Amino acid sequence: MSATPILKIEGLRAKVAEEELGILKGVDLVIRPGEIHAIMGPNGSGKSTLAKVLAGHPGYEPTGGRVTFDGRDLLELAPDERSRAGLFLAFQYPVEIAGVSIANFLRTAVQARLSEGEEIDIFDFADMLTERMGMLEMDVTFAERHVNEGFSGGEKKRNEILQMAVLKPKLAVLDETDSGLDIDALKIVARGVNKLVEEDPSMSILLITHYQRLLDYIEPDFVHVMVAGRIVSSGGAEVALALEADGYKTYEMLQPSTNGDSPSARA
Repeated sequence: MSATPILKIEGLRAKVAEEELGILKGVDLVIRPGEIHAIMGPNGSGKSTLAKVLAGHPGYEPTGGRVTFDGRDLLELAPDERSRAGLFLAFQYPVEIAGVSIANFLRTAVQARLSEGEEIDIFDFADMLTERMGMLEMDVTFAERHVNEGFSGGEKKRNEILQMAVLKPKLAVLDETDSGLDIDALKIVARGVNKLVEEDPSMSILLITHYQRLLDYIEPDFVHVMVAGRIVSSGGAEVALALEADGYKTYEMLQPSTNGDSPSARA
């Protein structure tokens, strides 16, 4: 008997908030604990919109379907509740937070996950943060820098993975984590993700990417192709290799089924 899904998306539709522009047009996806899934697709296919809808971004409004996360109705949860439930989003374009150090930012995030009345011990947190940074081969002085202020593209993405390492999510959604990275930075980020998965085999990953190169370093169990707001095909790592060779033309010609839903990633 297969494990209960950590994430189950059924016929999810969504649009830009306060507009009639529909972007997601019936997404179906099932992710079980410990699985690594990748979603690939051309520009404008809805990949990043899916990530933002899962995280509860106010700029996007679900208009149909349902999303169950660890047995709960995800769409009924506020963004902070989704985070505390174990959902993590690594942003494609991380924002700067001037005046707030990475250490203070992360300590506040960890504190928010504790029960009312609990207080994080500052020394225990410092030891944990130092250990997490060491695991990711990061200099401890990095923790005193303001969040993403003056960071290179690689430093911003490494900071995202550091947040993931500290918060230890049940499901991490990595939205184009490889964008803007040179090959050395890509390897460092991928190595960090792989270490976290090795440390917690039940952690699930949803990779959103344009390119196969990331999947050379983080090996997916399943690869899904998204076109025009739907997942139109799913398979193994060979799907990414075929896309690298042939592009999306074949998939762009696929027609959705008559009920408007895409093929399920897994029954």
